[in-house]
Amino acid sequence: MLNFTYKLIIFAYSLFIKDFYNFLIMDLGSKIVELRKKKNLSREDLGKLVGTSGAVIGRYEREEITPSVEMANKIASALGVSLDFLVGNVELELNDTLMEKVKEVNKMSDKDKDYIFTLIDAFIARTKLQTILK
Repeated sequence: MLNFTYKLIIFAYSLFIKDFYNFLIMDLGSKIVELRKKKNLSREDLGKLVGTSGAVIGRYEREEITPSVEMANKIASALGVSLDFLVGNVELELNDTLMEKVKEVNKMSDKDKDYIFTLIDAFIARTKLQTILK
C-alpha cells in the first residue's frame, strides 16, 4: 500500500508541479485566500462553514491573527484540503477528489494495481524526459 500511495503521489506531483511551486511558497493567509477563491466562496461563506464570521476569515487571510488548530482544521476541511497542506507541512495538495481515487485504486486487485502503476510510471518517465529536453 505504501508503494502504491508513493507512486500516486509522485504521479500527481508531476502533473501539477508548476502550479504547486507557486502555491507552496505562499503563507497561510495567502493559501486560505487562494483555496477560498478556487471554491468560489466569499469570506462570509467560509466563515459560516467553519462557525465564525467573514471578518475573522479576513483577519486570518491578512495574517493579523492566527487560527487555532481546531479552526485551521475546520478551514482546511471546508476548503477540501488536509490541515498539513494548509499550514505548509506537506507540499502536495491531496484534495478530496484525489484521495477518493486513491481509495478506489487501493480496492483493486494486485494485477489491476500493477497495470495502473505501469501507466503512472510511463507518465512520470514522459514528464521527466520533457523536463530534461526543455
